[in-house]
Amino acid sequence: MSISNNYSRFISILLLILFVSNELCLCVPSKLLNATLNDEGFSPAVATWYGSPTGSGSGGACGLENDVNDAPYYGMISAGNGNLFRSGAGCGTCYMVKCTNNPVCSGSPIRVTITDECPGLCNNDHIHFDLSGKAFGYLAKPGHEDELRNAGRIDVQYTSVECYYDFKIAVKIDSGSNPYYLAMAVEDVNGDGEIDRIDITAQGWRSWAPMQRDWGETWKFQVPSGTIGPFSIRFTDRSSRSVVAYNLIPSYWAPGKKYYSNTNFP
Repeated sequence: MSISNNYSRFISILLLILFVSNELCLCVPSKLLNATLNDEGFSPAVATWYGSPTGSGSGGACGLENDVNDAPYYGMISAGNGNLFRSGAGCGTCYMVKCTNNPVCSGSPIRVTITDECPGLCNNDHIHFDLSGKAFGYLAKPGHEDELRNAGRIDVQYTSVECYYDFKIAVKIDSGSNPYYLAMAVEDVNGDGEIDRIDITAQGWRSWAPMQRDWGETWKFQVPSGTIGPFSIRFTDRSSRSVVAYNLIPSYWAPGKKYYSNTNFP
């Protein structure tokens, strides 16, 4: 009788353990567990591509124009949906992106910089990279670039990384600038890649004045009458680190010109 009771209790405990284990499995999808354990910090996202199949995309919504064709971007860029672009604050941020769910995916990550916005349908996804045709092709195994592009929309994994360019910070003067209004796009920013604040000072000034974000990575400043260059610029990133580019914008500055500093974030 004692053996029978012990056996019944054993069966009851075993059934309870199985029931609880099954409930836990329903609460935590295995897909999420696999991503956490196997993808080394990568999270799920969606990727598409735009422009020509081997093109460099655009720096449009960030103000970089066609500079994305050249060093240090080399066309390895992406437009981002709202959660990546963040009303322009996400311009210049860097990500590693890889694909593994398509047979022609290489599985190797590529590094891309956010230089444009993907509005509209891209916001139906939590995270959506609209890559340049060139960057999208680099997700594929060699020789299978067009095959992957033909898929159009693919599942990818991504993770945020620091930017590193073998360049100094540059600014490109907006075409609408004049002696009383100065606007500039900021390029080639290391580290966060994200400028949080910019201050400006001019010859003869004893203090700094804040610039305002106009759109994307373009910042503006109403120049007081009688002010002359050169202008020094203080850049502050998302981590509250600051670097100063002394005399970055010369007194003879002109709209459309690009000026290179002698500094960058480490």
